[in-house]
Amino acid sequence: MNSINKLPVITLSFWIIKICATTLGETAGDLLSMTLNIGYALSSMLLLSFFFVTLFIQLSIKKYHPIIYWAVILATSTAGTTISDFMDRTLGLGYATGSLILATLLVVTLVIWKISEKTLAVTNITSTRGELFYWTAILLSNTLGTALGDFLADNSGLGFAGGAILIGSLLVLIVLAYKFTGISHIVLFWLVFVLTRPFGATFGDLLTKPLEKGGLNFGTVGSSALLFMILAILVFVLMVRTEHNNLSP
Repeated sequence: MNSINKLPVITLSFWIIKICATTLGETAGDLLSMTLNIGYALSSMLLLSFFFVTLFIQLSIKKYHPIIYWAVILATSTAGTTISDFMDRTLGLGYATGSLILATLLVVTLVIWKISEKTLAVTNITSTRGELFYWTAILLSNTLGTALGDFLADNSGLGFAGGAILIGSLLVLIVLAYKFTGISHIVLFWLVFVLTRPFGATFGDLLTKPLEKGGLNFGTVGSSALLFMILAILVFVLMVRTEHNNLSP
């Protein structure tokens, strides 16, 4: 299957929507597993099912569609939240061990992808196999980002705001590296992709946690509803812009 132009151009708006989607993934994942008390294992199975459905649709279409693409991103983010929590809490691996396992799996996926497809392009993938590598790497990246975010928020002593400041500083350094160094843009893309997940997760925690724990006490329901509306508006604007560009001569 030819999948040219099924992925978006990487711009500032891409990263803004990605952070919003990953923040929603944090609050929605916690809504299922904790607020509704479904548990990490069942929540992971439900959300992975949602991921496979959206991925099947993404693989079936012939061109880039913002709603479908960001639905898959959101699915990887919500599933990544509960998978990480299942590994770290239910299985008792802890954030450090869970992060190490996920980082290893991500590196292995990228290496196999590079060997198999001869490229790690993230805007122009021309085979179904390449797409599968791409989405596997994204699922692992969002799951890894969740574990890192939880480690920073719970174990590092930095708290929600401190974790967000640290990750934000790292993201600024990566932007500077993109502008002023010869470091591979593909490497920098995946670093940013991983780090924007805990960046969003810390904001998700900031929104949902009670005031005495340093949060804003919006809860998982209120935060998820607010973030979903913001994400829907952003994707709608992106869709209109994409359709306009497609119609332009």
